Amino acid sequence: MKNGAYTEGPEYSGLSHLFEHMFFKANKDYPDQEKFIRRTEELGMVWNGTTDVERVNYFFTFDKDSLMAGLQFMNAAIRFPIYRTEDMQKERPVVDGEFQRGESDPGFQLWIEVQKRCWGDLFTRKNPIGEHDVINTATPEKMMIIKDKYYYPNNSILVICGDVQHEEAFEYAQKVFRDWKSSEFNPHEKYPIPEFPQMEKYSYFIKESSIAQTPYVMLQWPGPDFRNDSAGTVIADVFSAILRLNASKWQQALIDKGLATYADLNYVTNKYVGPIQVFAVPNPGKMKEFYRELMNQISHLGDADYFTEEQIATAKEVLRRNQIRSKEKPSSLPSQLTYQWCSTSLDYFTDYAAACQAVCKDDLVNYAKKYLVDKPFVAGMIINAEMNKQLKPGDYFKNDK
Repeated sequence: MKNGAYTEGPEYSGLSHLFEHMFFKANKDYPDQEKFIRRTEELGMVWNGTTDVERVNYFFTFDKDSLMAGLQFMNAAIRFPIYRTEDMQKERPVVDGEFQRGESDPGFQLWIEVQKRCWGDLFTRKNPIGEHDVINTATPEKMMIIKDKYYYPNNSILVICGDVQHEEAFEYAQKVFRDWKSSEFNPHEKYPIPEFPQMEKYSYFIKESSIAQTPYVMLQWPGPDFRNDSAGTVIADVFSAILRLNASKWQQALIDKGLATYADLNYVTNKYVGPIQVFAVPNPGKMKEFYRELMNQISHLGDADYFTEEQIATAKEVLRRNQIRSKEKPSSLPSQLTYQWCSTSLDYFTDYAAACQAVCKDDLVNYAKKYLVDKPFVAGMIINAEMNKQLKPGDYFKNDK
C-alpha cells in the first residue's frame, strides 16, 4: 500500500504501524486471532509485515499448491478486517513496546532528535514508529479512517513471486480480488502530502544519555526526491558506494587514521525528500580531531579530484553485484519491487542497474554541490554525562558559519 508515516499528521502518528499489527488479528473469514493463526498453520504459512515512511506491506509465504487458498486468506485480511476493542487493547502495548525498545538504543534516540530538527512540524510524516500517546489511545474508529482513506486496489500492488505459472496466478488473483472496488478518488490527491521545508540554517545539539557508552554523531541534509530529481536519487547511491570503498579519501581520513570506528554517508530514496545522513562512531580520545576532519571532508566532497575514475568504476561494480545478489531470493524480490513502486516507479526498479552505470564524475560533483557542500544540516551528538563533562564537545561541536 502507498501508505505509511508520510500520510500521518500528529493525530495519527504511528497508526499505520498499529494497523499493520491489527492486520494479523481478525477478519470476516477468521473472526478472532485464534482462528487466524490456526489457518496460517493449516497452510504452513510464514507471515509478517512492515511499515516504513512511504510504504506498508503485508506478506505471506506458503507452498505453491496453496496459492488460491493463500490469495483468499490475503483477501479477507486486506479487505474485511475486524477491529475489536479487546484486540486493540492487547496490541497497543506491543506496538508501543517496539518504540520503547528503540528508545533503549542511543542511536535511535539520536535519530529521533535529528528528525525533529530536520523536519520540524512535519516530523511525524518521517517517523513510522509513531508517538506514545497516539498509539496508546488508538481506537477502532481511527483504524477505519485509515482503511477508508488508503486501502483500495488503486492504491495497492499485489505481487506473487515464486514457483508459479504466470497465467494461472493472474487468473487466481482476478477471481479472488475482482469485486474489490477502486476508490472514486486518488488518495494522495484527496489527502495531499505537505511539502517538506527547505533547510534554512544549521542546527546543532548535544544530547546526554546514560545509555550512550560511546559517543555517536549524526548529520542530516534534505536530499533529492523522486518527483523532482529522480536522477539525483541514483547518483546519491553511487556517491555513497564510493565513500564506502576502503580506498576512498573519506575512509582513509576518518577510519584509517583512527578518528572513528565507523563513518557512513547514506541516502534513503523517497518520493518526498529523501534524507542524506552521516552516522559516525568517533574515537572518544580524538573527538575534536574527528569533528574537524569530518567538516574538512564534507567541504571537499564536490572537488573534481575527490574521486578517481577507478573508484567510480569499482563502486558501480559493487552496486551491480549487490543488486544481483539481492535478486537471488524470491522471498526478497517483492519487498524490493514494492518499495520502488511506492516511492519511485516500476521502470525505476527495472532500469536502476543501467542508471547506476551511466553516472559520471560530473554527476557526482554536481550532486555534492547541490545537496551537501556548504548546505545547512542538522548535526547531533549523543554522549553520556561523564564523557560530556570530560571531553567538552560543546566547545567545538557547534555552528561556526
